Parts: sequence; structure tokens; C-alpha cells
Amino acid sequence: MPAFDKSQQSMLAQRLKIEATRLGFDACGIAKAERLDDEAEQLENWLTNGRHASMDYMARNFEKRVDPRKLVPGAKRVVTVLCSYWQEIKHANGTAKISRYAWGDDYHQVMKERLYELYAWLEGEAGTLSGRVFVDSAPVMDKVWAQRSGLGWIAKNTNLINPKIGSWFFIGTLIIDVPLACDQPATYDHCGSCTRCIDACPTDAIYKPYAVDANRCISYWTIEHRGDSIPQNIVSRQDDWIFGCDICQDVCPWNKFSRKTDEPRFQPRKGIQDTPLEEWEELDLEAFRKRFKGSSVKRAKYEGFKRNVRAVRQFRSLKDH
Repeated sequence: MPAFDKSQQSMLAQRLKIEATRLGFDACGIAKAERLDDEAEQLENWLTNGRHASMDYMARNFEKRVDPRKLVPGAKRVVTVLCSYWQEIKHANGTAKISRYAWGDDYHQVMKERLYELYAWLEGEAGTLSGRVFVDSAPVMDKVWAQRSGLGWIAKNTNLINPKIGSWFFIGTLIIDVPLACDQPATYDHCGSCTRCIDACPTDAIYKPYAVDANRCISYWTIEHRGDSIPQNIVSRQDDWIFGCDICQDVCPWNKFSRKTDEPRFQPRKGIQDTPLEEWEELDLEAFRKRFKGSSVKRAKYEGFKRNVRAVRQFRSLKDH
């Protein structure tokens, strides 16, 4: 671990943020790597109450999830970056819907590519560096670290909101052993008395402010769930979502500040937001693999995607009657 005085820590932190901007990130913040005691208690209660549904991986590696020093020995800082994926394009009327985050190429690959560049830059500047890069693929409480590094607050729908760019962004994390100057945590909460996300959720997944039950969440059932069918109480309120759900972000007033992405790989693939349900129903395995190669939609797998399409057909039939 390199040794820096406070002046050097501050200067390197500022230069890191400048480099993050140059690489295309919309925001960058730094927090001290330490155990998340309050969040650990909240997570334990959430898991104990079964709010994670079948996502058993959420219960594994608990200590690593709440303490980055267990995940990366010798860690001193957690660096968080945000990268917008917002486009001004909307879903065409009457089409089956795919969540905006999956309109372009898989964000894991795009974000990691940029993060590795940022890591390499810091290694060159620091002289020596030990750490790891994370993009929603390991036990890291990325939204909490974003808040702790001053990048926004965790809203009533449990998404992170940045006051300058809303919530349509991906989060990336570097856990490192370089003692950079830290940012002040975001202690504000600008949700106020607003309950638009809670009121708009068709399945009541936001069962109380700042808490989501995966058992009721359309995103969970259309992405994470591996069964052959979706429960009737979800199907009857599923609307036209065949992969994910954006409702709570669509209605959030803070997203009037959304920043249009300049990353070409996040631009919508042809037909992603305007393909009729009938065309998705006819999609075979080969066409699915070709159409969603390098896309986050592949996480649902072909069988799950077709299950979701059938559920939307069932929803429309129920609505018509």
C-alpha cells in the first residue's frame, strides 16, 4: 500500500475524478472502506423475512457483503462511479416492454472495460495498487457505497438518486488499498413526502418506503425467477413487461434531470422497444441467441423469456375480459 500525506491524498482523489470523467463516467465519489453496521442489520432482517425470494446468493458471503475489507484484504477506500444509460426514446404504444437498462449491450462488460482503465490509471499514478473492480457481480452494496461517497440518496423505491442526473445510471465500484481523500456522505433525502413510486407500483412490491419485497416485484419474476410460470397475482398486474420493470423510475420526478448517455453501446438495439408481442411469441431459440447476443436479456434465458411472453399474453387476455 502506498503512503501519501493528506495533501497528496486530496490531489490524487481530484485527479482520479477528472480521469473518471474523461473515461465517460457521470460522477465519481470516494468513501472509507469499513463495515456497514447499520446496513448489515437491515440486510439481515430483510433476508430473515424472506424478502429476497429465491435469490439465495443474497444470503451468501454475508460478511463480505457488509465489509469490503473481507472481500478485498487491505482495502482502504471504496471508489464509486455512475454512468448514465438514459435515452430519450420511449416504448412504442402497445408493444411488449423490456427494461431500459437492457436496451443496449450488457452493461457489465461496458462498465468493467472503463473501470479497468480507471484502475490502470490509478495504479500508474500511485506506483503500486491492490484492489478489485466490481459491476453488480459480487457481494458489494454498491448503492450504499455511492451514498457514502456523496453521490446521492437511496430513495423510497430503493434506487439511488443523484440530484443532478436522476436514477437512470449504472453503478461501478473499485475497492482499493490507496488512502485517497474521502467525500462527505450524502446525508440528505430529497424524496420528501412524495410517494409516486409507491403508488405506481402495480404489485405493491415497495411494501413500505425504502423497502422492496422481491416476491412481489415484476423485475424479480421476469429476470431472476427460474420457474416455468409466474404466479397469477403477479401476472394479473404485470402490464406488458417481458423483461424487468421501469415503472418506479418512470414516475420519479427526479428523473426530469436524466442525462442522455453518450455511450453508443447503450443505444437501443433494433426493435428492442417497439417489437409487437406477437413477434416475441414466434421467437425461437436460435433467433433469441442471435438477437440478444451480448445483451443483459440473456440473463432470463430463453425459457424464462418465453415464459414472460406467455405471462404478458395472459395479462392482456385478463385485461380484455
